[in-house]
Amino acid sequence: MPKIKKVNFDRSSGKRRTAKARVRLFLGKGQSLVNGKSFEEYFPGETQKALWIKPFELTETGTKYYVTARVVGGGKRGQLVAVVHAMAKVLAQKDPGKYRLPLKKAGLLTRDSRIRQRRMVGTGGKSRRAKQSPKR
Repeated sequence: MPKIKKVNFDRSSGKRRTAKARVRLFLGKGQSLVNGKSFEEYFPGETQKALWIKPFELTETGTKYYVTARVVGGGKRGQLVAVVHAMAKVLAQKDPGKYRLPLKKAGLLTRDSRIRQRRMVGTGGKSRRAKQSPKR
């Protein structure tokens, strides 16, 4: 029977609108993956990179950890925010006394609960639109 390599990791989940992310945090140097692709390939651009590294900069962990993430639902921006939320949560679990306060002050531990408003009855198919009233 082949030996199975045991890998220690911490896990957490994050959400944003309809996007849900599951993140595993590994100790050491490695490539961060999102849905099997490298982070740079999945989230291209400088603004995405700035948001991605924010939890690591705030906790001053830099290249100490790497992550793998599975994301479903939503658009790219919602998925990125969900992954960052999960990364912040797992870092706060790792060392609450040291990492929780800077992440909390930056607002990364709070889930952004804003969702799309449902359509209302009698509004012509939209959520906030009112029916046109006659002039006379």
